[in-house]
Amino acid sequence: MQPNLQPKKARLNVQISSELKNKLYQLSAFQGKKVSSLVRESIEEKLEQIDKKIFEEKMKRAYQELAQENLKISEDFKYVDTENL
Repeated sequence: MQPNLQPKKARLNVQISSELKNKLYQLSAFQGKKVSSLVRESIEEKLEQIDKKIFEEKMKRAYQELAQENLKISEDFKYVDTENL
């Protein structure tokens, strides 16, 4: 017997405007997808965008901290560089 490979699903109820609902149903008909699939895909895309932005901000902060540390280290050694002249 093969294990169930599909992720466990949960139900979520949200309230949206009538305009947004109409757009979803139009897009659903146009793409031939279920509304729930469109909503799920949209949420996944948005969460990926947010995760990417958070990652980029963390990397930016880390690079800035590293740059300041490098400046401090080079400041510590600025007189050592001139000792051999």
